[in-house]
Amino acid sequence: MSDTIEKKRYRPRFLNEIYRGDAKVGRFLSVLILFGVAFGLKRGIQDNYLADILSVQPFERGIIEFFRELPGLLLIFILALMYRFSDSKVFKFGIALMTGGLIGLIFTASVEFLLIKFVVVFFMVMFSAGEHIIMPVRSTIAMELAKKEKAGASLGMVNSVNQLGNIVGFLLVTGIFYFIGKLGFTRKDILGYRIVFGVAAGLMAAAAMVAAALKETTLKAPRQRFYFAKKFRTYYMLEVFYGSRKQIFLTFAPFVLILQYGADPAIMSMLFAICAVFVMICGPIIGKLIDKVGYKAVMVGDTLVLIVVCFMYGFAHRIFSQEVAFIVVCINFVLDQIISVASMASNVYVRHIASDQDEVTATLSTGISVNHIFSVLIALMGGWIWKVTGIEVLFSLSAFLGLLNSIYAATIKSNKTPVE
Repeated sequence: MSDTIEKKRYRPRFLNEIYRGDAKVGRFLSVLILFGVAFGLKRGIQDNYLADILSVQPFERGIIEFFRELPGLLLIFILALMYRFSDSKVFKFGIALMTGGLIGLIFTASVEFLLIKFVVVFFMVMFSAGEHIIMPVRSTIAMELAKKEKAGASLGMVNSVNQLGNIVGFLLVTGIFYFIGKLGFTRKDILGYRIVFGVAAGLMAAAAMVAAALKETTLKAPRQRFYFAKKFRTYYMLEVFYGSRKQIFLTFAPFVLILQYGADPAIMSMLFAICAVFVMICGPIIGKLIDKVGYKAVMVGDTLVLIVVCFMYGFAHRIFSQEVAFIVVCINFVLDQIISVASMASNVYVRHIASDQDEVTATLSTGISVNHIFSVLIALMGGWIWKVTGIEVLFSLSAFLGLLNSIYAATIKSNKTPVE
């Protein structure tokens, strides 16, 4: 009776269709919205800040990304220190760490620190550590709160809520830089970046306070410190291929738009916002598709689109005029963001073959560290490949890695019925 009353008072119908009656998702989703806005603000200016303010070149960008992604590589060791914490406590700690990183960036975003790039990198790494810490537990909490056979839909819902926050953040960046542009400031002035970092830090601090009020709704049993199981070997290999391919786009795709096509913070943030809109719309659709046709079909099916995206990103400037090539690259940028949503199929795959929820969290955490072993190397190599051979070879490599990912996914024995 109490569950029924709670549903009527606090939960709209579409949430009741996905989540258990006793699951309290309101605060969790509120944290994700605040987190999404703050992340969108920071992500919207990050690449322009590095290129326009710190004068970072592609080779240096790879080095910075190497350090920024180190927390992902070391995630299994970081979480080992918190192996007695519940998922919700780990989630709260990650949000707090991201808040500290943004606060640090406010103070480093000043003229006195511009020549000390390692200070900026330090706080970027702090933010990244918090971001990586919450990755596995966010997925675990989302799937734990869901009804049986609704894991994919729950992940899709969480992704859409997060993307909604990102959209607001990206649009705020566009608005801020448009406004200060009217006042005579340019993309090379520090003011706009300092304002954005400040707003992002405030919102992330609010997310941390809301997260602190979350009740312990997840498992409290201690997780294993290190977890490698033979039955997850296919998942680990998929993470290697996906992490490597993803890193090329994450690190260098924005720099192509900024350095080769002259995109400023307002344009980049608007483009990120468009991506987020499409991801928000496609997230639940892909999630339901995973539940309907199975994770194997989704993991294999995105290959053809990926190959086209990589080819156009690397060769558009050789095929079209500068203006047309810029439009083509922007379209491919959006398509890649949509394709990346399908990566949640691997989370559902892990849940299907795991023995319990604790094993899911341990495996996802290990998977993130596994994919970062190669992604940090790709970040270093990518800048060198761009410098020596050009973006054509760099994005051809990305297409090849994506193809390997799908070939390996095709070896999975599909199972569309989730375990309890």
